[in-house]
Amino acid sequence: MRLETRRLLDRAFSSLGLIAIGVMALALVVILTPIIVRGSGAFIFRSTIEHRKVMFDQWDRGNAGRLETAKAEVAAARQPVYDMLAAFNTELDAMPRADRKPYKQSLRDLEKALAGLLGPVPGERTPVLIRQQYGATRWDRTQIKLDDVLTTEEWDYSDPTALGKLVRTPRVEQFRGTKLEPLFPYVEQNIKAMMQPRWTCYWQFLFDTSKDSHIFGGIGPEVLGTIYLTLGAMFFAIPMGVIAAIYLCEYAREGRVISFLRICISTLAGVPSIVFGLFGLAFFLNTIHISDSKSVLAGALTLSLLVLPTVIRASEEAILAVPRAYKEAAMSLGAGRWRTVMTVILPAALPGILTGVVISMGRAAGETAPIIFTAAVSVGRPLLPLEALSQPTPALSWNIYNLCTEHEAVDEIRHVQYGMVFTLVAVVLLLNVFAIIMRARISKKLRG
Repeated sequence: MRLETRRLLDRAFSSLGLIAIGVMALALVVILTPIIVRGSGAFIFRSTIEHRKVMFDQWDRGNAGRLETAKAEVAAARQPVYDMLAAFNTELDAMPRADRKPYKQSLRDLEKALAGLLGPVPGERTPVLIRQQYGATRWDRTQIKLDDVLTTEEWDYSDPTALGKLVRTPRVEQFRGTKLEPLFPYVEQNIKAMMQPRWTCYWQFLFDTSKDSHIFGGIGPEVLGTIYLTLGAMFFAIPMGVIAAIYLCEYAREGRVISFLRICISTLAGVPSIVFGLFGLAFFLNTIHISDSKSVLAGALTLSLLVLPTVIRASEEAILAVPRAYKEAAMSLGAGRWRTVMTVILPAALPGILTGVVISMGRAAGETAPIIFTAAVSVGRPLLPLEALSQPTPALSWNIYNLCTEHEAVDEIRHVQYGMVFTLVAVVLLLNVFAIIMRARISKKLRG
């Protein structure tokens, strides 16, 4: 090959490599930017007086004196709304029955929308559900609830050639000429006085338990459950994986049996994770009965089987990458095979082994299918370490899926969903950063 052609090919391959890196970096930015921006909204946001009420009532947080002062100011701002509702009810009672009927359903819809914005009317019986005891706790949700108060949704099917079109009309038109007509401009103009929004850093989101199916509170049990499952999986996978790699590299004689074992390991690495979940259910729970029902132990064992092929292959490659001269020098000094492996080969292979372990930890933390059948539940309390042997737990990966697909108030808790995703991504990134730092330190020590 001519020198000019070789240089041209080298430049072409270098350019392709740079383009590939750029595309990957751009894809990473596109994926992570909305997660970071919207996920951080679970921690830093504009809270309303209703959020401060929840924090004080449910978690005993906040200054009681300041809260009472704020509640008095908010009550004064909201009182005209309740006065107008009472005046309209009096007006409604004085109307003839025929004139009263068209207003009844409209009034019920308005009262429901106001309850979602401001909470229940003072003096009424306290609702059973916590979500019905408070109004909008976040300013972004307040804007949506305010729009529900001011407008109504209707579907326009007047065009038979097109699908129905959603049309929002001012709700004030339903009460034109009544004592409720001034209510709508008053609420729109005084919404800040009625809600008192302010910026809040809710760092307890990482540790608080959820209330009323994640309508309030944080993701503490999910974070703790994910840690339990991940550490439990690695507790079983690391010893088995490293020992298997040592046997395959240092003790086993090459032959058909060893070749078949390597093929099996490589095949297991590509098996869909749902298969491991079904195996964990059938074997750990239904056959050997390690727990009466779902448990962290069963989920950790299932995840350990899932990541075991990765740990074995990564450890095997790291051991094979150790220069043969290390082994020969140790054995020439009289060290036995086991001592050589433990004192020379494993320390030299540790950076590569650590890389495989951290990659496996990231996968174990993010897997959903294996824990659906063996460990995960939708809601639950934080578990003590000993309880993990027999109790199920919430986990970030499963709860992200559950909240996005099955929660009855999915639009109300978008910030919780993004907060969970942000936390899970942050955990995986921190694991990788930790691996990079540890690998650099170990490599520096080995170089002397």
